[in-house]
Amino acid sequence: MAAQLPRVFAEVWSLVKLATPIVVALAAAVLIGVVDTIMIAPLGTAALAGASIAASVILIFYSALYGLVSVCGVLIAQAFGAKDDTAVGVTVKASLVVSMLSGLVAAMLMVAVLPLLPIIEQPREVVDILRPYWLAMSFVLVPYAMFYALKGLYDATDKAWLGVVFSFVAVVVNVPANWVLIYGIGAWQGLGLLGAGLASFIAQAISLVVAVAYWRMSKVMSRYRTNVGLQRSDIVVHFREGSPLALCYAGEGGAFAVAGLMLGLFGASALAANQIVGSVSSVLYMVPLGMSAAVAIRIGQAIGSNARCRLRMIGLVALATVVVWMSTVMALLLIFGDDIANALSSEPAVVALAATMFVIFAAMQIVDGIQSTSLGALRGMLDNKWPVVTTLTCYWLLALPLAYLFAVPFDLGPNGVWLGYGAGSVFASIALFARFWAKTSGA
Repeated sequence: MAAQLPRVFAEVWSLVKLATPIVVALAAAVLIGVVDTIMIAPLGTAALAGASIAASVILIFYSALYGLVSVCGVLIAQAFGAKDDTAVGVTVKASLVVSMLSGLVAAMLMVAVLPLLPIIEQPREVVDILRPYWLAMSFVLVPYAMFYALKGLYDATDKAWLGVVFSFVAVVVNVPANWVLIYGIGAWQGLGLLGAGLASFIAQAISLVVAVAYWRMSKVMSRYRTNVGLQRSDIVVHFREGSPLALCYAGEGGAFAVAGLMLGLFGASALAANQIVGSVSSVLYMVPLGMSAAVAIRIGQAIGSNARCRLRMIGLVALATVVVWMSTVMALLLIFGDDIANALSSEPAVVALAATMFVIFAAMQIVDGIQSTSLGALRGMLDNKWPVVTTLTCYWLLALPLAYLFAVPFDLGPNGVWLGYGAGSVFASIALFARFWAKTSGA
């Protein structure tokens, strides 16, 4: 065992070194949402409510696209591990085509959802003000998908900090663009809520243009530029491997959204408390999400270099790192949950409910970390179909029914929703880890 320690520490360092910039880049995406909320708030309750509805729906599309394009990074990592620069270049081209097409399809689907809002009894005054913003945000999905596909190149070739820089380009552009397009400049009054949507599109598009320009023009990336043309099979493999993951992430994101909607059964205080707890937890969750991406890339590189004997160690080291982090997060939420709730709300009912929700979310942190990291490890091995069945079963057939059962018949209220959802997460984490262990039995 002692002889393995140098290898373990080396793997820990490699994973942390790769995961850190990925986490920072993901935090940049979260920061854009925070800035948008702050700058939209002065427009009034209807505008903020409209942005909230759009955010809830677009999260499902973001999740699906993230799942689909994450395979791009894995395929590039395998080619990089095999030291096949031409294959890296061809894969990048295919990734951009796949992400553009999938982004357009996602945008069209989101536009198609808009007429359904009145049918599901969303407030008429909110829907009326929301329409232009909704359309603008729909088309943000195209540069979003293409950017994260190209970011897979930088992550998989050990240049993940470039992805961070390009991610923060969007943050820097978004603030002044929001200010001008929402509130106007000089005699021009601005576009209000529509301006926020256009600013998000412009910021994401400029970030994509900068990332593409670096790939096409820098000497560092010249080895990954190739004149070899795309074959149909290059694109097919992306869709074949990525589609199950898109369904997997969309299924999990959709279940989370439904659980959040269940809280509406218990009034505005439950929704407000959930917003506080969810916003804090989403920031803390960036670490296991980043580690999930990092372990997928490290395993992809190991497979590409024909070093399958390292797969189990890579996965276990990643799991141990995430468990340590999420245990720390759990302790912090248990200790400071009350203080955080008091800092973010002055309503006693909201604060009291948020404080108890923090306890439940704290207990879920380690389970969520194991599930996310195990899924990333399986993604690195391109084992994508089985996790879809696991995710849809655990969340839609177990978590959501248990959430309703605990909340309503068992009369546990809002806390029952997350207790039931957490139970489904436990089953998912066990099943995904067991799959990883079985897949690496010979490694």
